[in-house]
Amino acid sequence: MFSALAKTRPRYLATNLGRKATRSHSTRASSSNTRIAIATTGFISAPGIWWWTTARDDVPNIESSPGEPSDEPSLSRGEVSRRLSKDAFSYEVNSITGINRYDGTQLASNSPCEDRFVHGKFSPWNESDKWMSWAVFDGHAGWQTADLLTKQLLPFVRNNLSQIKPSADGVTSDQSVQHAVVKAFVDLDDSIIQTALATSQSEISLQEKAKKLAPAYSGSCALLSLYDSLTSTLHVACTGDSRAVLGRKGADGKWEAIPLSIDQAGTNEDEVARLYKEHPGEENIVKDGRVLGIMVSRGFGDSRWKWPLEFQQKVKDHFNGPAPLTPRYDVRTPPYLTAEPVVTSTKIDPSQPTFLIMATDGLWDNLSSQQGVNLVGTWLESRAQKPSSPDPVYPPFDFGQFREGVDWKFVEERTTTQDKNAAVHLVRNSLGGNHHELIAGRLAFDSPFSRYVRDDITVQVVFFNTGDKSS
Repeated sequence: MFSALAKTRPRYLATNLGRKATRSHSTRASSSNTRIAIATTGFISAPGIWWWTTARDDVPNIESSPGEPSDEPSLSRGEVSRRLSKDAFSYEVNSITGINRYDGTQLASNSPCEDRFVHGKFSPWNESDKWMSWAVFDGHAGWQTADLLTKQLLPFVRNNLSQIKPSADGVTSDQSVQHAVVKAFVDLDDSIIQTALATSQSEISLQEKAKKLAPAYSGSCALLSLYDSLTSTLHVACTGDSRAVLGRKGADGKWEAIPLSIDQAGTNEDEVARLYKEHPGEENIVKDGRVLGIMVSRGFGDSRWKWPLEFQQKVKDHFNGPAPLTPRYDVRTPPYLTAEPVVTSTKIDPSQPTFLIMATDGLWDNLSSQQGVNLVGTWLESRAQKPSSPDPVYPPFDFGQFREGVDWKFVEERTTTQDKNAAVHLVRNSLGGNHHELIAGRLAFDSPFSRYVRDDITVQVVFFNTGDKSS
């Protein structure tokens, strides 16, 4: 069959291609060359002949008419609520003493979102341990480091906690837990940063090396909370500028904001003093609130602030690593950043209504800690009251009004309590509250333009002793 096609079909095609009677000599020569080329393809590939001689039309149709550049519908109030609640979650907690419920949500600005989070039960020693854990990871320069932390940080923490010997009644000291958590953070970051040399010199494939090096190229903050129900102790570890705040209701009925972490950034005077002490004589480490260009003073990954310059250049040349910070910044004695966390331990009083807010800086850029606590307190109280009144009517809005007296941060008068999820409630009010045009405008933009009006936002709210359950 193949030999017959090879002998006959090219001749048929050549005959049809050469039927015109009036052609110049050059045209005939060109036609002759064409016949040779087509005949040759016949000898090479019988399927090629089928392609030329079989009727095929699977080309997609393009049907359109003139119109507006975008047919996206406007963001109605319902659509705003849908977007804010798209990735929300809420869990009742019945098996862990002292915890009623926790809510969470995430709103992306980057594409893909660079934030990550984890939550759930946690067993340091065996399945009978009554611990829980929540964490938020604020990635920067990519999502890869934050994504790795969701998979590796808790296993590292659990491994270090498992080496502690609890007392006969199962109690562990706060100091031993803090030490174990600090070591876990540092060990994990070392595995990201320090093993890069071995990775670069290994025999694994280029694509495997690229995947292993990616979490070192990008970076991430980490905020981790561990709750030990046996001792009613909440341990909070912070690396970077995500923030944990405890809301506690006093005898006067007011909610007090208790900081459980301090933002570790170039605006923190203690952090700046630490850096200059560790790098004497380097007077240009911190400028305009940034550490050699980066906002945070502690973080996972961020290899450009940790690797020696020679190795940075090698990784850039051979493995598409990020460009070294020099000559723009005066880099002399890395590492400048560390993943070592500051850990606090706080007793949760079972007689006092209490809640924990954990969030990436996308929320705190718009809210103070006390405002966040007040908002959750208002949300709790509103659940026992009648629904709030309709949103007020505001005049037409555009972002130029931020320069004319309209505050882009939270304003108490714009507070609304329409959400069933406390984390969504915080995000909504941080972006505009009952000012529909403001919040809809902020949600109307996709990456990269959305970064001018909002950051990635991840929030988790944990309720202790409040009696609040999912509705």
